[in-house]
Amino acid sequence: MSWIQRYPHLLELTYTAADRFLRPFCGWLKRGGWVEHLLIRTESLTKGSLFDCRMCGQCVLHSTGMTCPMTCPKNLRNGPCGGVRQDGHCEVLPEKRCVWVEAWERSQRMPVYGSEIHKVLPPLDQSYSGTSAWIHHFGHTAKGPKGWQESVED
Repeated sequence: MSWIQRYPHLLELTYTAADRFLRPFCGWLKRGGWVEHLLIRTESLTKGSLFDCRMCGQCVLHSTGMTCPMTCPKNLRNGPCGGVRQDGHCEVLPEKRCVWVEAWERSQRMPVYGSEIHKVLPPLDQSYSGTSAWIHHFGHTAKGPKGWQESVED
């Protein structure tokens, strides 16, 4: 865990600032081209070093206590498996704390997005792997695979 992850509210403020900064440039944020390549490189460098980002293209850090669910050895995107140990460690990698235990604890220290941990996330669309999550965030691509119902998130 990087030291910055101990301060999820600071990361929450950074996320909010980035969202506000990029919003006016929404028209430029499209798949393909130099802008996406720049965003992919930036996301890979920053989120990779801070969160061990796997570049799924569908970042949900703000919904999971600034903890990447893709670092779960089972790739569980919507909560812990039934094998979380009583000490909060992973059943697959006992030396590692469960990603979802960390996500829950960190979300409790996030006043703006902390309640998002209660929402069911859309299933991962593997076709977005390696693409920019910011491009998808601003709605220039579909939100989840075909057939996903937005009402499931409520």
